[in-house]
Parts: sequence; C-alpha cells; structure tokens
Amino acid sequence: MTSRPPVWAAPVLWTVLLGLWGIGRQRSVWRDEAATWLVAQRSTGQIAHTLQHMDAVHGLYYLWMHVLFSCFGPGILTLRLPSVLAMTRAAACVAVIGGRLGGFRAGLAAGLALPLLPAVQYQLQDGRSYALVAAGVGLSTLLLAALLQGRGGAGRWVAYGGVVLVTGLLHWLSLLVLPAHAVTLLWSRAGRGTWARWAGASAGAVAGVLPLILYSRDQAGQVAWIPPLTWHTMIGPAVLLALGGLAALLTRPKVGRLSVAAVGLPLLAVPQLGLVGLSFIQPVFLDRYVVFSQLGLALLIGAVLDAGARAAAPRLPRVSAWLVPTVVVAAVAALLPQSLAVRSPASRVDDVLAVADRVRELRRDGDAVLFVPVFRRDAALVSSGAFAGLRDIALTRSPAESGTLGGEEADPATIRTLTLAERRVLLVTDAVATGGAVPVARDSAKLAVLREHFTVVTDETVRGRRVTVYERRPATELRVTWHTRCAGWSSPRLLPRARVECDRAPSRSGDRTAVAPGPPPGGAGSHRRSTGTAQQGRRDQIGSHVAVPAW
Repeated sequence: MTSRPPVWAAPVLWTVLLGLWGIGRQRSVWRDEAATWLVAQRSTGQIAHTLQHMDAVHGLYYLWMHVLFSCFGPGILTLRLPSVLAMTRAAACVAVIGGRLGGFRAGLAAGLALPLLPAVQYQLQDGRSYALVAAGVGLSTLLLAALLQGRGGAGRWVAYGGVVLVTGLLHWLSLLVLPAHAVTLLWSRAGRGTWARWAGASAGAVAGVLPLILYSRDQAGQVAWIPPLTWHTMIGPAVLLALGGLAALLTRPKVGRLSVAAVGLPLLAVPQLGLVGLSFIQPVFLDRYVVFSQLGLALLIGAVLDAGARAAAPRLPRVSAWLVPTVVVAAVAALLPQSLAVRSPASRVDDVLAVADRVRELRRDGDAVLFVPVFRRDAALVSSGAFAGLRDIALTRSPAESGTLGGEEADPATIRTLTLAERRVLLVTDAVATGGAVPVARDSAKLAVLREHFTVVTDETVRGRRVTVYERRPATELRVTWHTRCAGWSSPRLLPRARVECDRAPSRSGDRTAVAPGPPPGGAGSHRRSTGTAQQGRRDQIGSHVAVPAW
C-alpha cells in the first residue's frame, strides 16, 4: 500500500507552475515595481535615507530585495520570483490548515484554489511585498491553529508573535489579522490561558511594529491619491463577504469547535471590514492591502468542496472522488481569460520599459527631456540606455542623492529659462492625468513654456505613458521689456526669437537674455528721446546687439 503524499505537495507544485507561467509579462514593469527596482539597487545607507522621505512602510521589503539584487543581480525574474515563492508558501499553509481541520480533501482543495483567485493571481507575479505578507499571515494562522489544537507550547507562541511581528514590518496593515484571530478564539471558545498567551504574543508584535506605524504617519501624503469609499468601492468586499458567509453556512460549523469555518470566515471578513473602518478616518481602501484575506476564502472553498464530496459519496462515489479535480479544471477554464489578462502588460496602469523603448526610437543626441510629474523619471532610471544622449535639464539632484524616486528639480523660473534655450524637447508624462492630483509649480512651468513656445511634432501613448516631442517654433514671439541701458525703451514689446547675447548686466532672476534683430515696432512718436543723435545711436545698437530678457 502506497502512502499518501503530503497535503501541501500538489498545491505547492500548482502554485509554482501558475507563478512561472508568463512571469515576464511580455517584458513589462509597472511604476510600483519600478520603485522596488530602483530602491533595492541603492546602498543600505541610501535606502535608510530614502525611508526618511518615503515608503517607510516598505523598508524591510526593500532591504530584502536589496540582498537578492546584490546576490543575483537586478532583473525581472529576481524582481518577481520572491512573490511566487511567497505565495507558494501561503498555499502550503492553507493546505495544511485545511487538512488538519477538515480532512485531506478540504486541505487539497483549499491549496489548489488559492492561486486561482483573481486577486491572488495579480499579486502572485508582482514585484511588491503583498505576496510576502500573505505568506506571513498564512504561517501565523497555521501556528495559531496548531496551538488551539494543543500542538506546541511557549516556544510556538513565541514563534507566532515573531511571525506576526515580521509580517507587520513588511506592511503594518497586516496586523488586521490579529482581530481575525481573536474572532477565531471566540468562536472556538478558547480558555483563559490561551487568551492570555495569545494576548501576550500579539501585544509584543504590535509593540514592535508601533514605531513604524507612528513614523509612517508622517508620510501619509503618499496615499492621498486613494479615493474615499463609495458604494461602488464596497461592491467587491460585499460580494466576498456574502460568498464567505454562504460557504460557512454550507459547512454547518459548530460554535465551540475549531473548524475550517472558524478560521476561514474571520480571516476573510475581519481584515476587509477593518480596512473599511480605517478608510472612514483616512481613505486607504485598496484590495492589495488585504490580499491576505483571500486565504480565508480559499479555506472556505476547500471546506465547501469537501462537504459536497461527502454528501455525494453514498450515492455517487465516483462523482465524489472526482469532484475536486473536476472543479479545478472547470475553474481554470472559466478563469482563463482573466488569467491571460493579468499576465499581460495591460493589466497594470503603465509600463516603464515600453515607454523607455519608445523614447529610444524618438530621441536624437542633444535633445532635452522633461518629466511630468517627477516620478515619471523612473523610466530613465530603470532603462538608462534608452535615454542616452538626452539631457535632463530640470534635474538638480539625483533620486538616490535626494532620497526620493523622482529626484530634485530646479525652480520654475530656471526650468522655463533652460527650456527656452532648447530646440527639441521630449516630454514623458502619464497618458491620463491622475484624478485629484494638484500640479506643482515646476510641472505647470514645464507645460506652460512648451505650450507657448514649442510645436508638437510627435505625440504617442505607450501603455499608460505619453511621449511628446516638441520643437521650438522658428519665429516664437516673446513679450519683453526694453531697458534704457540697452535700447532706451522701457515698454513691453513683441519681438522674434533670436540667439542669446547681451551687453548689459544679467537680470536679478538669473534668466538668460535673447537678442532681437532690428528696431522694435512702433513709430518715432511713441518713444522719443531728447536728441535725435542719441536716438539714432540707440537704433544702430538695436540693429546689431540689443538685450531682450527671455522667460
């Protein structure tokens, strides 16, 4: 008689296969993955400097990816494989929990279901921390279930608290798993000793994460773009909770008994409801922040399939035996369009590599480049070769030096002046403006000078980004003031653009000056001087080199 393989074996292989399928996503990297790519390649000192300005909540994840990039080099596989392996760990934990609480079939079905869930498929191949958070939540839930079954003692409680702590440092919203675990303790009617040990382990984990929570509050502006809750936003969570509640009812759980429903339903519902509650204080509701709650849904799916197979076994034993494989195949077929879509570049908001490739084709040596907003500079940083020969005229401090993703740029007046000195400028921006975003003065200055003094020669949208090529108009008119020292006039005039040159002292603003050929328009009666000789001398000077401020 052959022994049965462990319940986690098939889910692990299944999750790895799904994770490796299309992991390159047609050689695309979106903006959040670009942030991981860029920060992870900085030194540990530069990462610490960066976390003082942004993304403190992702600090531990960036350090982990820094180690991997240092060992294996930066690349798409290095970027995404950790998420695949982490979600594989989560699937294994789900399978073991289901197997221990509901039987082998329930665990097997739960482990196979997890990587098929749409929200999980999205994070399965994403170069961010959310798959690692799911793995941590899965492991902590497995430890709790074992402890509630009487497996292990004080050492396992310490391990439970440590896993919750590390997971919280990966993303502190993962602490929403603690109230879910509390509901499980209530459901299973845990004793006072169990409550006390759980409270101690949980308090230690929260205390360890609390400094990160307090520090990251100063960076709350990074999530200011998240919209407030609406009825439309609540449709997804409401459907999940309804499905989870129905699945729990179908398994006929008993209060006072540790069951799959006692673990799965709180794990699905409580983090979702907790994030909704936090969003009434500050809008933070994004499904990826609580993607770990999908582990609860997978557990409930496994329990329902097991209950269905048990019900069919007396009359239809063959149907019972093949129920789980049949449902998995049907789910794969039904979700195939979604699975293909999530592995395509269009599944993300943009693609920094695609826009870099287009810039490579459009650029000419000596061209200038501008980015609106500054964070769109990520394309040039991830794929620097595509921007070779282009001059980033607005940049004053690199992102690594400034501890930011976009770097520091010159003031609006300087940007305008530098742009006016160029004949050809490439602008990289978003295809669609971010809703609710207030343009900063520097970006407004860039767009204004390009609109007023340049002509669009190419305008293309590339996977969520936009590349526009501008050329200087051959006869751009500038509104200028004629200074007495140079020309004897002081009223504004419109003159054609010319080369930069002036024999007067530079202006206080530091702007460069343009030379205009010929006298200003207007008759002699409009700007007379006291002597005709002096006026003629000034006009001769205008005919050669007259200073006109250009801004």
